[in-house]
Amino acid sequence: MAKRKHIADDLENSADGDDSEQEFNGLEESSSEGSEDEYDEIRVEFEWFDPQKQDFEGFQRLLRQLLGTDASFFHLGAIADLILEQKLLGSTVKTDGNEGDPHALLTVLNLKQHRNRPAIRSLVDYLLDRASTSSSLSPLKSLLPADSGNEIGLILSERWVNIATEVVPPMYEMLLEEIEWAVNDKEPYTFTHYLIWSKIYHAVPSTLDETTNRPMKKMKPETNKDVNDGQSMYYFHPEDEVLHCYAMLHGNFDYKTPVPEGDSRNAFQDFGVTPHGHLILIDAAALKSAVKALKTEFPFVPATAGATMDTTP
Repeated sequence: MAKRKHIADDLENSADGDDSEQEFNGLEESSSEGSEDEYDEIRVEFEWFDPQKQDFEGFQRLLRQLLGTDASFFHLGAIADLILEQKLLGSTVKTDGNEGDPHALLTVLNLKQHRNRPAIRSLVDYLLDRASTSSSLSPLKSLLPADSGNEIGLILSERWVNIATEVVPPMYEMLLEEIEWAVNDKEPYTFTHYLIWSKIYHAVPSTLDETTNRPMKKMKPETNKDVNDGQSMYYFHPEDEVLHCYAMLHGNFDYKTPVPEGDSRNAFQDFGVTPHGHLILIDAAALKSAVKALKTEFPFVPATAGATMDTTP
């Protein structure tokens, strides 16, 4: 899309004239003998695209992951359709070209404009219900109703676990630019607040660790007393910690559907996890500053990171 072309040009220019299709330095567990903490570098080429009809199934998978054990409460297909209706708003990240599966998604939905759609009503009703269970989130009960006078943009951001956080700041930057263009075209995206739907978790000692006598890796905690009596919480999305600095409020909530007990060792190596929902409310003006901070905290270096933008007319 032409709307992204100047961003691709910036990346290309900052790469000293190299092709804008750069590669990202990732990490993959080494197959050689030695410490299991040893890693080999891999290079992955990322591409940004607008939401497109072939992404429908991929969007449902990402939404199911984002919404956790309560995903069955929502019509994921209808939400995916709504995302696809906004052809010039939001972005995906892929590694296999335009026809490949989306590995990351970031978009915004206007809760007030679409309030009569069953898919949006179910999201808002759920958020109001969960806000009533958390003192940190209780102000949402007066902000979310359609008659509150607020224009809330619900930001849905999710990616597969092996996708680096550095792809997120460009997605937010593009989203803000797209919203600005939409507003200039008199489209209904003049938001007063943004509500970011995310997730966190607390670590559960792996029963397999008891047999191997291996210590759990230390991780950076966020202590939140709204869940599990102040138990240390950890980020699925590291960018949330930066967004908190600009937030009006943020808090966690338990899923209605109990999280199945079991060992998540296969996915997380040294520990199991119990996930929780997480919400971040940011004033519309403050999000611009938050995105600048994200770019500083998680810099996307085009000389070493996959950075191609879809510029097809």
